[in-house]
Amino acid sequence: MTVASAIEDWLEFGLAGRSAKTITTCRILANGHVIPDLGARKVQELTAEDVDRWLKRKSPDLSRATLQRVLSILRRALSRQVARDRLRRNVALHCEVPQGREGRPSRALTFDQAAAVLAAARGTDMNAYITLSLVTGARTEELRALTWAHLDLTGDLASQPPRPPTIQVWRSVRETGDTKTKRSRRTLRLPAVAVDALTPHRQEQDRRREAAGDSWTDNDLVFCTDSGLALDSANVRRAFRSVVRRAGLDDGTWTPRELRHSFVSILSEAGVPLEEIARLVGHRSTTVTEAVYRKQLRPVLTEGAEAMDRIFMSEDVRPRPDSLSTPESASKSDP
Repeated sequence: MTVASAIEDWLEFGLAGRSAKTITTCRILANGHVIPDLGARKVQELTAEDVDRWLKRKSPDLSRATLQRVLSILRRALSRQVARDRLRRNVALHCEVPQGREGRPSRALTFDQAAAVLAAARGTDMNAYITLSLVTGARTEELRALTWAHLDLTGDLASQPPRPPTIQVWRSVRETGDTKTKRSRRTLRLPAVAVDALTPHRQEQDRRREAAGDSWTDNDLVFCTDSGLALDSANVRRAFRSVVRRAGLDDGTWTPRELRHSFVSILSEAGVPLEEIARLVGHRSTTVTEAVYRKQLRPVLTEGAEAMDRIFMSEDVRPRPDSLSTPESASKSDP
């Protein structure tokens, strides 16, 4: 049996219960990186050194995460053959993943850049999407699955306790429809700027639904095509880059997911505690927030210094110059 045959066997029988997207991704990675390089080798003759050299050759072109995925494909394909007594041992289990190519680091918009993007989005189909993403930190996969049933644009301020306008981030476009993690399932108060963007967006969508008539597919989606169908990631990327270009930024260097990074950065610059930011973005701990968004978090903790300035720089406690001892005065007062 060749490595190619082992991988084809795993792709056909070893991915039962996985989503169609996962199966497609595994097939693309296998056909693009594993089979062309190792496919002709007999599985009984493949050595750990062969796998090490293969990973080293791939490392200048692939990120560490991609290298981990292609090695995982090889490991699982070989493990399937070991479990069926067609192979004595899985040599890929003894190989380590090299560092790989540096990926493009995520960036965050400054406040001025964010304001420019919001201004450029006004009057476009992306206005509500960009505004909601930037001021709530919702993931793009969460916004594409958002329904009107999970939005309350008016709230009830007369109730006890008062209920503000809210967004329920409870779904995503993942295969199961669930959010990325349990903690990602959250209900957030809607900022007024988001309500102002969503209200005319809903009115425009009602007009388009009426114009579409029977061709409209009613999925209750907040963000959808002109026929009511779900947006795909390419739709969102293309429309977002058009807005970025109008804002005077390089549309080739910004992606929709960086609106979430910008949300974290702007809150951090405003002095919002890390614990609160972690809750807002749906992380289970501040460790995750720091690991993922460390470049967007304010690196210097200033709260202590600011508090001490407020305490000791007030007029009634500020030391007077003549009360401060100098080295000379101290020496003269020594007995």
